[in-house]
Amino acid sequence: MRLIEELVNNFKDKELALPIWFENDSLKVLDQRKLPFDEEIHTFTEVEQLGEAIRSMMIRGSGAIGICGAYGIFLTALKSNGNAQAVKEAGDLLKSTRPTAVNLMKTVDEMVSVAKGSGEDLISEVEKKAVIILKRQLEFEYKLGEHGAALIEDGDTIMTHCHSGAYGGAGYGGRALSVIRTAHEQGKNIHVYTCETRPYLQGARITALELKKFGIPHTLITDNMSGFCMSEGKIDKIVVGSDRVSANGDLANKVGTYMHALAAKEHQIPFYTATSSHTIDFNTPSGKSIEVEMRNPSEVTQFKGMPIAPEGTNALYPSFDITPNHLISGIITEKGVISAPYETNLKKVIEKVEV
Repeated sequence: MRLIEELVNNFKDKELALPIWFENDSLKVLDQRKLPFDEEIHTFTEVEQLGEAIRSMMIRGSGAIGICGAYGIFLTALKSNGNAQAVKEAGDLLKSTRPTAVNLMKTVDEMVSVAKGSGEDLISEVEKKAVIILKRQLEFEYKLGEHGAALIEDGDTIMTHCHSGAYGGAGYGGRALSVIRTAHEQGKNIHVYTCETRPYLQGARITALELKKFGIPHTLITDNMSGFCMSEGKIDKIVVGSDRVSANGDLANKVGTYMHALAAKEHQIPFYTATSSHTIDFNTPSGKSIEVEMRNPSEVTQFKGMPIAPEGTNALYPSFDITPNHLISGIITEKGVISAPYETNLKKVIEKVEV
């Protein structure tokens, strides 16, 4: 049995909610578009299939997409019999799928960097690196959960946006739900408000599903209800995920995050992002330099193929928005909670990252 299959079996023994795994020389991918009503599993034998799964939102979430980078490169190494050029081309393909997701970029580069030589030697090195990355992602989730849970008090009501949970990571809690899940497991009496998150409704379909599985009391709201809930004193803290944090602490996350942060500032509610140090990008000086992925407008004018607007309606779909650092109370990472000034304090923490 290969090392990566042993690791997957170990993850399954821990009853993790895996979004993707390696089995019988192929990749198994949970179709997150079908949740919560169907758990449809796809089998991929080519990296091109995985790339399309990322583009189409079959698999999503910054942690899970990073894992895709590791799995995709290993699959290519295996299927090409250890061809370094094929691995490089696979890396370019994967990095083109979601331009805002820096975790994917970094993971692919990390994997490709060990793809030296050829044949079984190359395959072995790529597999060992993939195992390291998968273990690291899960460890990130446990550790950032512990650091973030220290910010949560017994009796808190926490709001989150989109889905930053187990299916968006290595299976424990991804980003934001690692914090929430850990606080719950510590015995803290908490309640979660989850925003539905148009247009894919990840908050309604997946976050609510995971909160139910974890046994965490929760309330679903539409995205445009958050300001009302804050003004009524229903929210104590906000924890969201992240797809990229720039060098100055600006945050790229699912579109709608910015408006929640603005309302939180108005109502003096702490606003945190939970992320791994791998998602912090020092090559991006500020949020203005982050490329925001613009998706097909049809994803706004229809839902699951059913039109919800008159034919010919113009639509806009930026998949992410940028929350400026002055609206962020803290950045929760596996190395601790980082506070302002972010440009200085992020560097102090990230210097200690293992690669």
